[in-house]
Amino acid sequence: MTAARFSPGGEPHRRKQEALNARLDPRAPLVFDTRELGRRPGAMKELSRSVKSPGGLGVEFIGVPDDATIEVELRLESVMEGVLVTGTARAPLKGECVRCLEPLEQESTADFQELFSYPDADDRSRPAADTGDDAEEEDTFSLEGDYLDLEPVLRDAVVLSLPLQPVCRDDCPGLCPDCGARLADDPQHAHEDAVDIRWAALQGLAGTMKDGENDMPRKAGDDSQEK
Repeated sequence: MTAARFSPGGEPHRRKQEALNARLDPRAPLVFDTRELGRRPGAMKELSRSVKSPGGLGVEFIGVPDDATIEVELRLESVMEGVLVTGTARAPLKGECVRCLEPLEQESTADFQELFSYPDADDRSRPAADTGDDAEEEDTFSLEGDYLDLEPVLRDAVVLSLPLQPVCRDDCPGLCPDCGARLADDPQHAHEDAVDIRWAALQGLAGTMKDGENDMPRKAGDDSQEK
């Protein structure tokens, strides 16, 4: 009984693993099975998977469409503390250029690496974290029994890879500030004698004052100075 209670292959351990496994749906596209690694440090598994976007992968001007397919390439490596996941995600992007507001389509390539620790791993065996005064506590991930859920890692990696100021091309000239025309369609676009309406009233007032000064009668002293 004692051996069964503490042996990794014993019934209590098996029941614990099953309870942990039940927390995740192994059929979910971003849930991966690590049983083949067998907790043998150095064991490695490479795989590729096409998954539907989990949704909500975007910033203000650009993002991954909710119905898009993301290509994921992974390497799962067993280490002492857990399973080290290294991968690349490629996803199509749709948005609009921040300069000319035209629709654009691009592709995002996001690289990531994350350690999923064993549920019973000793915290002291994990890599030491920065203990400086300004150090911030980092998110940690754990295996759920034999499975890992990649969605939060993928979500963070893709969103952080998105451009905050996407442009349709690096030299996009943007829009005309006077009429809003797209300057890339007409490089010679220009406005002659364009007047800013905000200054039009002041310019009219200045012209009126000048005309009034010219109509004022001259003083006698002014005539003598001209002679």
